[in-house]
Amino acid sequence: MSVRVDAARLLIYKAAMLKDAGKPFIKDAAQAKLYASEAATWCSHQAIQVLGGMGYVSDMPAERFYRDARITEIYEGTSEVQHLVIAG
Repeated sequence: MSVRVDAARLLIYKAAMLKDAGKPFIKDAAQAKLYASEAATWCSHQAIQVLGGMGYVSDMPAERFYRDARITEIYEGTSEVQHLVIAG
């Protein structure tokens, strides 16, 4: 899990660095958003798997994390749109 989180963080930092430098950053931002949203979904799904049935209980933070992570793949540009931006 930590590898995916660190990779997503580095992609975000790269896109932010390019934007701050005034360089083209659209493709890098799309890559960062796509990877970070997929990594968040994967990590939260794994957390639910570790917790078993308790992971689906609304009192557990893992359930909310999974819902929040899933919406990142839909909200503000779906993953499919991000693929199109990356492809050029």
